[in-house]
Amino acid sequence: MALNPASLERIIPEMLESAGTTGQPTLALHLSRYEFAARHMQPGRVLDIACGVGYGTKLLATRADSIRLAIGVDISADAIDYARARYAHDRIKFVEADALEFSDSVGFENIVSLETIEHVPDPHALLAHLVRLLRPNGTLIGSVPITPTVDVNPHHLTDFTAASFRRLGRRLGLLELDALIQDQVYDPVAVLTKKERRLTGMRGNLPAYYIANPGRLWARIYSTLRHGFKTRNLTLVWKKQPEKLAEDQL
Repeated sequence: MALNPASLERIIPEMLESAGTTGQPTLALHLSRYEFAARHMQPGRVLDIACGVGYGTKLLATRADSIRLAIGVDISADAIDYARARYAHDRIKFVEADALEFSDSVGFENIVSLETIEHVPDPHALLAHLVRLLRPNGTLIGSVPITPTVDVNPHHLTDFTAASFRRLGRRLGLLELDALIQDQVYDPVAVLTKKERRLTGMRGNLPAYYIANPGRLWARIYSTLRHGFKTRNLTLVWKKQPEKLAEDQL
């Protein structure tokens, strides 16, 4: 996937405009998630899966001297090339790979997966794969939107709630240690009139989509009545428990 600064799916800090919800405010939210993740890092190695252009991987690698190596993985060759050129560091390695196919024989004390799980056809399979890459008692940090996004973003395949995301972790025997909820308010008029710049690739002809998928429309109406015009994002910090303890809790 070529880098496109007008796409909501790729944040390129150096190319963002200051105006609009999808510009610098979006970057600030992403950096806050990475800062939150960095505060929970254990000494050792960290995997940043679906790292994009690598700004978050560098943040994780440089916030603590106890991080021996940070590996940023992304499916986009262009994103990895950009990361290697812009965010190189002696404790960072950038790898082009599919998240579900990436393998490592050593394992990680920390795995970070921000804005990734909602993109895959089988979220359970991805999270289970990451758990297998995690060393015993390791830390897994993941985030997803918990208000509807599938209707407007065709790159998102699953809508989560806070309860369904937590349930996904429990099914894999993960113990929740901490949580961060972030709200991103948006202007529906700016979105509908395309004044927001970074909306390339968003779903067109929403009325036809809602006619074909009425459940998505009701989910959107309910979310708007409950939360207003905002997207909510939940980041969870999980600990990988010993297998016997995890089995007892299922």
